[in-house]
Order: sequence, then structure tokens, then C-alpha cells
Amino acid sequence: MLVLNRSEIEELLDLSALIDALGPAMADLSAGRASVPDRIGAAVPDRDGLLAAMPGFVPSCGVLATKLVSLFPHNAGGPLPTHQAVIAVFDAGTGEPAALLDGTAITAARTAAASALSARLLAVPDAKVLAIIGTGVQARSHAAAMCLVRPIREIRVAGRHQDRATALAARLSDELPGIDIRPVPSYAEALSGADLACACTHAVEPVVRREWLAPGVHVTSVGYNVGGREVDAATVAGSLLCVESRKAALAPYPAGSNDLLWPIRDGVITPEHVHAELGELVDGTRQGRSRPDQITLYKSVGVAVQDAAAAALILAAARAAGAGLHVAL
Repeated sequence: MLVLNRSEIEELLDLSALIDALGPAMADLSAGRASVPDRIGAAVPDRDGLLAAMPGFVPSCGVLATKLVSLFPHNAGGPLPTHQAVIAVFDAGTGEPAALLDGTAITAARTAAASALSARLLAVPDAKVLAIIGTGVQARSHAAAMCLVRPIREIRVAGRHQDRATALAARLSDELPGIDIRPVPSYAEALSGADLACACTHAVEPVVRREWLAPGVHVTSVGYNVGGREVDAATVAGSLLCVESRKAALAPYPAGSNDLLWPIRDGVITPEHVHAELGELVDGTRQGRSRPDQITLYKSVGVAVQDAAAAALILAAARAAGAGLHVAL
């Protein structure tokens, strides 16, 4: 069995290739070709934590895999990320265990790659100004991913702590040369006039509000928000809404999203307000943006096909490079 650690995975994973690979995987999911059972989770109430199991089989990449992922929001700002994971890959022909991968780096990359795929499908083609809401792992990975699908020239970073926003902006300036990147003191300032906005927070109160958004903006929201939400109901109601999977996004909390469940509970929207799944946009069974000034919103809860697509790319690269440690079971 091949074993790959986090640094090896970060070296092997091509983010641009992953964005491309997610298209067929999401189309498999929406068309019913992928086998993705309901996610289950064990709660750790005193830490607001969750350990979730996410198995899946994706025909387009021939991968049978499962992820075990812990979500501990109180890790934010500390030495450990809020999302930590391992991914086990099995031979799709025989069921034999084939690989064990550090899933923390994969989760960061595939979440951002799916958001970038949504931007490729929904954002205005000439989007240049990007707002990053949050200062953690996902904020950093989203900035890199968005620059691969749109001609970003300006990035504004906002978070709960100004020093962390300043630190992230400095790091991104080193990693993304040629782009004007700066911290700003408020979410409203970051979002004002932005063409793209990525919410990557554990906020309880919304960090994306309708009155802060410019016409035509594409918003991505990936936060796991215990007892709260990061996008207000007015934004959800006023947007062309896209998800990975209706079933996953609208599942009871904590598997689903408060950003959608609460407006449904309050009668602001109905479940039918979800316009499309990513896979439906990919295969053309649903259409995306209908006018330049339309606000579009992609709400992510994470699905197993994304991890499988990433694992397929990493395993192919590892085998080609002779990377990783082989162990006998």
C-alpha cells in the first residue's frame, strides 16, 4: 500500500489540473453515476467538533475511496487547522487497499478547486477584483485557485483579526506576484465593488451581506459555521444559487448548510430556490448566469467525489515520480 504524507501531497498536487478534473467528477455526481452515500458524523459537543466519514466511488476517475475528516472550529488561529483528514483509497476492481493519503492538504486544495470551478462556470469572464473573507488555510488556497480561472488583478483580505489579515496578505503577495494584494479593515470594504468573493470562515454572524455586494459578483461560501452562518438570507434569496449536491446541502445540520437551511426554515426561500448543482452546469442540463449584473452564489458543504478526483491525480503523479512509502498490510 502506498503511503503519502502532507508535504509529498502538496508537492504532487497540481491545482490547475484538479480544477479540470472536478468537472467530470461533479457531472458523475449530478447524473447519478457516482456512488456517494449520505455522510455520517460523530459529534464532540464540548468542542463543537465533528468526525465525518465520506465514502465514494467515481467512475470518471475510477477511484473508490473514503475520507475521515475532523472539523474542529476552535482550532482557528492556532497551530492546527480546523479541518484534518486521512483518505484511504481502494482498488476499484478488487477492493484491495491501495493507498493511504494525508487528507488535510487534499481537503484544502479540493475545496478551493471546486470554488474555482464554480467561478469558471458562473463568474463574469473579466472578474479582476477578489475579496477574501477569512485568514486561514482555505482563504490562502482560494486566493491561489481563483487566480487560475479569472484575470485577478486585486485581492482584498479581511478577517476578524487585522494582524492575521495583514500576515495573509503579505504571504499571498509573495506567492502571487504581480497582483495588488492588501489587507482591509472590514468585510464591507473587502466586498465593495468586488467581482469575486470567497467566504472561508467559522463566523456565527454573516460576513457576506447583500448591501455590501456589487451587481454581478460571484460569491463562494465554504465555511463550517457552528450555530450560525456566513451568508445572510438576503444574499441567498437574491442570488442564482448553485451547490455541489442538493441532497448534501439541504441535509439536516450539521451535514447540511445553515446558510440555506435557515432561510428555508424562516420562509425566505424554498428548497426549489437551489438553481443548479455544479455537475448540472458542467454537463449543460442547467444554465448559469443569465445577465452580467446577476449575483451568483456557490454554497459548498464538501462531497466525496472531490476527494476521489484529487486522490486519482495524486496517485498518478506519485506512481510516475516513484514517490511515497510502500508498506505491506
